[in-house]
Amino acid sequence: MNQDILYYDGLCPLCSFEMRKLGAHADDRLQLVDIHTLADLSDLPSKRALLARLHLKRADSQLLLGLDASVAAWQHTRFGVLYRWLRWPVIRGIADRVYGRWAQVRYRRLYTDNEGDQA
Repeated sequence: MNQDILYYDGLCPLCSFEMRKLGAHADDRLQLVDIHTLADLSDLPSKRALLARLHLKRADSQLLLGLDASVAAWQHTRFGVLYRWLRWPVIRGIADRVYGRWAQVRYRRLYTDNEGDQA
């Protein structure tokens, strides 16, 4: 069976919480993968890129990032319709900027030491 694969940061408490909720409601066409468990990244972006924002690899190998990945993942649940408004043209730009800023702050807090070096 072809599956979409959502790559998430298992060391992020908020990310892990959302994945538990998503996993409890998702159909069997969505696989959730903690980035920290991956042994082979050969067909994926770098680990740093994966940790910086959500990535969803569609069954057809198309890669979705950020909110596109999140909204696509939630479409595998009965709650998917509740997330679609985040992709409406008027909302999309604002939602993407908010997500981008949040993802940047989250990454910095988890993976950058006080001198700005990557952990």
